[in-house]
Amino acid sequence: MKCEKCDNSNSSNKKLTKRTEQEKKNLIRRLNIIEGQVKGIKQMIEDDRYCDDVLIQIAAISKAIKSLGNNVLENHLRTCVVRDIKNGNTEIIDDVMCLIKKLQ
Repeated sequence: MKCEKCDNSNSSNKKLTKRTEQEKKNLIRRLNIIEGQVKGIKQMIEDDRYCDDVLIQIAAISKAIKSLGNNVLENHLRTCVVRDIKNGNTEIIDDVMCLIKKLQ
């Protein structure tokens, strides 16, 4: 069974994940929002904004990045991991556990 999402058959042996145009659009939109927030913090620093204000924005960015990571992980579990388990690769569970630890 070939997974539509994950493709391990490229010449450089790098794993790839095929995403739909809508998935890419959604992820990039979220990344653009995060990028704007980071630029906003930079401007706050340049404008000598109060520490509390800056820290609140840093917390918002941290939450946004964590949410994005959880979204990518959920998609990975529903596609790539399911495919690997169906194909008998239960070692993928160890990989997923490492990913979860990195996201925490």
